[in-house]
Amino acid sequence: MNLKLRSIVVVLLCLVAFAGCSESDRPLSSPVRLEGSIFGSFYQVTIADSLTQGQARDLEQGLVEVLEQVDASMSIYRDDSELMAFNQAPLGEWQPLSNELIEVLAISQSVAEASGGAFDVTMGGLVNLWSFGSEARPREVPEDETLQARLAEIGPDSIEVDETALQARRLRDVFVDLGGVAKGHATDRVAAYLNTEGVEHYLVNLGGDLITRGYRDGDGEPWRIGIEAPLDDRQEATHIVPLHDISVATSGDYRNYFEESGQRFSHTIDPRTGRPIEHRVASASVFHPSNAWADAWATVMMVLGEEEGLALAREQGLKVLLLVREDEGWSSLASPAFADYVSAELSDEMGLEVR
Repeated sequence: MNLKLRSIVVVLLCLVAFAGCSESDRPLSSPVRLEGSIFGSFYQVTIADSLTQGQARDLEQGLVEVLEQVDASMSIYRDDSELMAFNQAPLGEWQPLSNELIEVLAISQSVAEASGGAFDVTMGGLVNLWSFGSEARPREVPEDETLQARLAEIGPDSIEVDETALQARRLRDVFVDLGGVAKGHATDRVAAYLNTEGVEHYLVNLGGDLITRGYRDGDGEPWRIGIEAPLDDRQEATHIVPLHDISVATSGDYRNYFEESGQRFSHTIDPRTGRPIEHRVASASVFHPSNAWADAWATVMMVLGEEEGLALAREQGLKVLLLVREDEGWSSLASPAFADYVSAELSDEMGLEVR
């Protein structure tokens, strides 16, 4: 290569390097939003910290890796996941599991016990039977004999979790489905990742499961989220709730259901009866420091209904907001802990009935 050509190449390489550097260091307008698809749903992370384009790119790469790790551990839609290996392991034999999977199983067992069996991750076979799980089945009411047979197999006592030794085992042939808690755990994991990266102000939205830290702007304004109205045909917020260093998970029956002979069958199955819920609660939102716990408790509230659910919320000190179907529209019921959290003024504005 002659000297003149070599000089041109060097200059071009320097320009490319400089351009790449300047692009990476370019400051982004706040807030910065990172979004994409995961778990058959979406992730949306809004960050109010000052970031450069390079920092935002690195953060997104890291949080996607976190989400993919959770998927590889807890998905029932991929044959190579850690959970599917556990579901296929010989009965009665202890299986070494990751810290994360043990943690989620332990949370599930704790909520199952506290709720009297209203939460049960061993009911994957029942969920599949009702056509709401990973099995490709027609949406129809199952035969009662088949239903009772699967109901007899499940129960929190059908698995055993050893948190100290990081192992678990199935004692009966149940299919563990973590759909009521894994997404909440993934939301917590993303928040933990952002914390370790020094991000101080963010809102994580993982398919409707939310967790916040800090504020949405430099004026100390809290993050604000909408509680969706229980409408089949459109998305519309019925309440706007300020959030600060807390998470919220909502479970509802107004989107995922099927109808047969004029009767509506919700995707929320009561593990105590093996049948879809039939009460008036359309959605349950639980506010908690951990989204995994909020996710599990929201499912419990949907299973138990307004009376049992709010009684348990009082007993556990849970912040719970229920939307309950009425003849026309719906009413908003809240636990005392939730009413205290949002203040008397906002409680009145939301028209809450505190029980």
